[in-house]
Amino acid sequence: RRTMVRYCVFCEIVAKREPAEILYETEDVLVFRNVLRWVPIMLLAIPKQHTTQAELWSNMGEVGEAAIKVAQEQCPGGFRLISNSGYDGMQSQEHAHVHILGGMFLGEYA
Repeated sequence: RRTMVRYCVFCEIVAKREPAEILYETEDVLVFRNVLRWVPIMLLAIPKQHTTQAELWSNMGEVGEAAIKVAQEQCPGGFRLISNSGYDGMQSQEHAHVHILGGMFLGEYA
């Protein structure tokens, strides 16, 4: 059972009530530029339907396919897909999402 979601910036982007540079869109998925710029290319792939990270991970389906397609186009030298969960994982948005990072050598990570 889903609970009523308060304000969700990703749902607002899906509804076109918040601006975003959308690079890829289907009936069920969006890929857009992240407002954060930790690396030269920082994108987000999301399902249009508000869902949790765990629900997304159980079936990456079209979100995973879109993330790979756009990542290969935008980051031909390589990329990293990251999906945070919970406070300790530094998840800042409840709406399920996958980060696409690239545009430079990303180095090792913790």
